[in-house]
Amino acid sequence: MSIEDLDLSQFHASGAPPLPSTAVESWLEHDGAQIGYATCGDGPAVILLHGGLGHAGNWGYQVPALIDAGYTAVLIDSRGHGRSTRDNQPYSYHLMASDVLAVMDALNLNQAYFAGWSDGACTALVLASLHPARSAGVFFFACNMDPSGTKEMQPGPVIDRCFSRHRQDYAALSATPEEFDDFVASVSEMMRTQPNYSADDLRAIHVPVEIVLGEYDEFIKPEHAVYLANTVPGATLTILPGVSHFAPLQRPALFNQTLLSFLNRLRAE
Repeated sequence: MSIEDLDLSQFHASGAPPLPSTAVESWLEHDGAQIGYATCGDGPAVILLHGGLGHAGNWGYQVPALIDAGYTAVLIDSRGHGRSTRDNQPYSYHLMASDVLAVMDALNLNQAYFAGWSDGACTALVLASLHPARSAGVFFFACNMDPSGTKEMQPGPVIDRCFSRHRQDYAALSATPEEFDDFVASVSEMMRTQPNYSADDLRAIHVPVEIVLGEYDEFIKPEHAVYLANTVPGATLTILPGVSHFAPLQRPALFNQTLLSFLNRLRAE
């Protein structure tokens, strides 16, 4: 896949590619929310968890690569994101992890691989820490596990284009299309204080984990990624060159190669 969209101009204009026509979309009710999810492909399940303010369709470049490599892609709209709804409960990664477990139960998945991007990475690692038997491994891309791991945000054209795309997609997909600003405020409050894992919490995680960060990530301190890789038992660290927090969109081939290398290694063990 030779797509390169470093400044996100293509993503801003048209979003990520649509999911394959073979994708099967479903819904479930869980803890005050209606959670939308989709499956496509045939093989071991890889659950794709998107970033904050986005939706499952942001993985449009990754799904075909997973299917071609013999995996089933499971895409979930986090509560309040995309087509999923929410109630008045505050956002939390633990709550969103419980939604993912509900989807797994609905699909009769005793275990799955996880690929998480930003907030989705937090959700995946929280789930793995609480329910290790359900996780065959976590590809943890571009997130922190305590508030000290984040940089002070510096607005710029790339972030502005991504935010604008999220606003457009929210208006098109959400059951509450007029509430984007309230949605942003609620998610941002979660990000400000969560997650807040101690070193001991991280050392208690016993599933395979790859910590992955773009060389120019706008939000996550590189030293935090090093800390996570050094603290989670057996974790590895990969820095993706020439990309930022938006690597799955900027250089899909690079991102997909790294993801599949992780998955194929675990699958062969």
